[in-house]
Amino acid sequence: MAKKVADQLVQMLVDAGIKRIYAVTGDSLNEVNDAVRREGSIQWVHVRHEEAGAYAAGAEAQLNGLACCAGSSGPGHVHLINGLYDAHRSGAPVIAIASTIASFEFGTNYFQETNTIKLFDDCSYYNQIATTPKQLPRMLQAGIQSAVHQKGVAVIGLPGDLSGMDAVDIETSIQNFNPAPIIRPTDADLQQLAELINRNNKITIFCGIGAADAHDEVVELSQKLNATVAYSFRAKMDIQYDNPNEVGMTGLLGLPSAYHSMHECDLLILLGTDFPYTPFMPADCKIVQVDIKPERLGRRAKVDIGLCGTVKDTLTALLPLIAQKQDDSFLQAQLKVYADVKDKMQTYVDDSGETDKIHPEFVAHVLDKLAAEDAIFTVDTGMSCVWGSRYINATGKRQMIGSFNHGSMANAMPQAIGAALSRPGQQVIALCGDGGLSMLLGDLATIVQYKLPVKIVVFNNRSLGMVKLEMEVTGLPDWQTDMYNPDFALVAQAMGIKGFTVTEPGEVRQAISDALAFDGPALLNVFTDPNALAMPPKIELKQVAGMAVSMTKLMLNGHMDEVLDTVKANYKHLKDLL
Repeated sequence: MAKKVADQLVQMLVDAGIKRIYAVTGDSLNEVNDAVRREGSIQWVHVRHEEAGAYAAGAEAQLNGLACCAGSSGPGHVHLINGLYDAHRSGAPVIAIASTIASFEFGTNYFQETNTIKLFDDCSYYNQIATTPKQLPRMLQAGIQSAVHQKGVAVIGLPGDLSGMDAVDIETSIQNFNPAPIIRPTDADLQQLAELINRNNKITIFCGIGAADAHDEVVELSQKLNATVAYSFRAKMDIQYDNPNEVGMTGLLGLPSAYHSMHECDLLILLGTDFPYTPFMPADCKIVQVDIKPERLGRRAKVDIGLCGTVKDTLTALLPLIAQKQDDSFLQAQLKVYADVKDKMQTYVDDSGETDKIHPEFVAHVLDKLAAEDAIFTVDTGMSCVWGSRYINATGKRQMIGSFNHGSMANAMPQAIGAALSRPGQQVIALCGDGGLSMLLGDLATIVQYKLPVKIVVFNNRSLGMVKLEMEVTGLPDWQTDMYNPDFALVAQAMGIKGFTVTEPGEVRQAISDALAFDGPALLNVFTDPNALAMPPKIELKQVAGMAVSMTKLMLNGHMDEVLDTVKANYKHLKDLL
């Protein structure tokens, strides 16, 4: 029997290293599904929602390299989009198979017809639709190359009738290439950078995810310069560990120590970062930026020197040009600030809360202590991100995945699915908000169906906590942020997952220990304080004024009990204002 286009597609995916396809089968995807069944070495992961499949593929791509998801005609395409946006903005190489209506129905406003080129244009580097058997292998090869080397999403449109046609051999390559060039600035540029470094003594290095594979070089440079090292959330797990000069994160979820160090330095060196929050960048010091993508240089800060190269290759060439600095007064002063910040953070842990109002900082701290040295954490956008970023610490083996650039809700649980499938030997822990988990609750069934030992910790504060804080600091009383939640532990048990509910601070450690030790998936429903605040690293007076206005409005509207709860829950933040 002649090989079909669907068989050819599956074989090319297997040859490219794809282990599984996350999808909901049906309609135009049926030929691909059957080709996967007959090929035998690739897994079809039947998710409940294509968005979850795209998130799972994005997580797998970040952990293992290239990954694949698929969606069928019309609604399946639309469901993919949010997860693909997240993967694309995270630099995750994902192949998305968008099967469509039959090609002979194109342009007739047929049932479930969508224009995949328009639909995926903003969340992909490669986006084409094949209409003949000879186009498909060339497009798939080009898509894989684009996804891997541009680090993002490639979409292959595949009409349902095309997938069942006989495959055609082509003259161009169908194999994939993964060259690893050395990319660094010119000798003249490096010399200019070395001279600038040698002229300054108060230096801070800020690392993004582009510095992830350059941990040792960053540490060596910081010690030569007696420089502090700050980092973005995405870079934390790669830069924080075994780093005596680190001063924490900056940004919306960061710490005052990193913000302070960056604003007190005379020279700021940005390494592999496209950090988006310009208000957190200093404006009165010299700034150097190194990035593999030169189009990013200077778009987030007023950069004096912009260099193109990988961080590892650049630092390897730069280090021999740098003289050892003797003055470490700036470093020691900033490390003292960082020590004070960590002392303040500990107060949030020491006060563990009360019945139904467990402090989330305490929960995250205990989780950090009990989780495996090589655990993979996924974190929902919102307050779960805050507690994960501040209290889950790097070991050199841990990894953390979130919707750090796209900032979507509901990412943690489906990303945990991808992490568990791609790293079966490692502990996978999802830090979920109650709002995020509710949004894609159905894919708890996927966890059970594939027997994934994922541990889900629900920070159940019965509200959209980050939105509530956003409203309050702008002077608005929070409204429509409260949530009615089901009993998540009972929902988990109904799905076939071991469920725990924790309402008392004294139960937290044992419950987390039991959940982590359970042989199979487990969900921990922790009733956390809905009034816990995540104060930014630099508290503006207008934010304080906004909070005061918000509290006043609540009092005038008869909500004195909520005002008192907020004040009581956050008395510790007074330290941040002093």
